Amino acid sequence: MIYILQLQSDQSSLNANNVQGAPKNFTPPCFDGKSRLHFVEQKAKVNAAYYVGSLLPMLVDDFKRLLPFGFVFQQDGAPAHTACQTQGWLMANCTDFIAKDQWPPNSPDLNPLDYHVWGAMLHAFYKLHPKPKTVSKLKSALQQIWDDLPQTTINKAISDFCKRLNSCVLAGGRHFEHTM
Repeated sequence: MIYILQLQSDQSSLNANNVQGAPKNFTPPCFDGKSRLHFVEQKAKVNAAYYVGSLLPMLVDDFKRLLPFGFVFQQDGAPAHTACQTQGWLMANCTDFIAKDQWPPNSPDLNPLDYHVWGAMLHAFYKLHPKPKTVSKLKSALQQIWDDLPQTTINKAISDFCKRLNSCVLAGGRHFEHTM
């Protein structure tokens, strides 16, 4: 699984409010293990050029390492994901991916990271005492949380995915979290 976090600092201290509430970019988790945890550079604007030039090659490399027999690359409707540059790069470098018009643009209910894994990481972060005071220490703490995240947590999120897909269909593609 790949998870990318963008860190922000107010120069005095860091806390959960300084970490973006959701990952900037990610790939779906897999039963085969976790990938590296990737951090977006401080103050970086994650546009198509940054995404294709700095992040996407690492994401696809991690996928190829974890899933050597093939995978389907899926992302959400973020502008960096739907940009022509990104879609072209994916066509040239991925054997199979879900194009921008084939996936709901705002689908957190269908994203295992948003509905399960990110919450588990945030829960572990809130339990940290004392809280990290520097970006370097925050990265180290998040890396340790990531490394300690049990594969069973990820596997449960994946197992629940089919149930969530069925709920989405029953809700006509609309929000359905409240029905689960």
